[in-house]
Amino acid sequence: MQLDDMRIFVATVDAHNFTAAANRLSLSKQFVSRRVMALEEALGVQLLIRNTRKLAVTDLGQEFYERAKRILGEVEDAEQAMSLRRAGPRGLLRVSAPMSFGMTHLSPLVAAFLREHRDVRFDMELSDRAVDVVGEGFDMAIRIGTLADSSLIAQKLIDVKMVACCSPGYLRRRGSPAVPGDLANHECLLYGHGGAVSWDFSVEGVVKSVEVRGPLRANNGDLIRDAAVAGLGIVRLPDFIVADALASGQLVPVLEAFLPSATGVYAVYPQHRQSSVTIRAFVEFLRRHLRKKLATEPRTPVG
Repeated sequence: MQLDDMRIFVATVDAHNFTAAANRLSLSKQFVSRRVMALEEALGVQLLIRNTRKLAVTDLGQEFYERAKRILGEVEDAEQAMSLRRAGPRGLLRVSAPMSFGMTHLSPLVAAFLREHRDVRFDMELSDRAVDVVGEGFDMAIRIGTLADSSLIAQKLIDVKMVACCSPGYLRRRGSPAVPGDLANHECLLYGHGGAVSWDFSVEGVVKSVEVRGPLRANNGDLIRDAAVAGLGIVRLPDFIVADALASGQLVPVLEAFLPSATGVYAVYPQHRQSSVTIRAFVEFLRRHLRKKLATEPRTPVG
């Protein structure tokens, strides 16, 4: 079994078909297909189910894919470690980040990092969905808020504040909630995926969760903010999403006395990538520049 065959197989699974994998690797479709078949023969198992539309991965193929990703990552890390003195960070970095945070904070920093490290390439996905970092082949993801128990390594980058707010028109129409429990009688605009949504507030020094409901749910903070500006209800969002609307008076804060302490923004990555020179360099770059930026920018006062 050759390491190159392992790379070709991983690329094929990521691309879902031989043609796309061949284009990504600058190889012919026939060559890619032959090398995957040779790999199956060497292992003595079927890795892929082939049909006219796209490839499906067998259970053994999925297990081999996950192991191969780890092995290839470790090989890349070893190569980077050996070449660190002469080359520094290099290679492809697949990163997932929330849309609003990515556009507001990451966009200029990725460009600045690339200017400093010409041997690095990025594959960025800006999306508010919760990606499976290991299963989907990401090297790193940016997460905001409390982290679920996970085998991922987490490095805090900065803290952000959560802000509850609504439009002045909504306040005139419905009044302002005096305590978090009053939200049961208000229209709330929900940021997240399916299932019940709860907002955390600090009540007499104790963090309490309040279940909220409303006419709109979305997995994008900008959309929810704009709905609040339009007077549809109350939102609870990170300050960097609502700061401009608060500064302009399109939104006004509510329940300021009950806002909990700041929540963290984290870079998370698989354990088998912890020795990656490129990941370490990018995480430190983000931490340094984000903290510098937030230290010099005026923040919207909340709480």
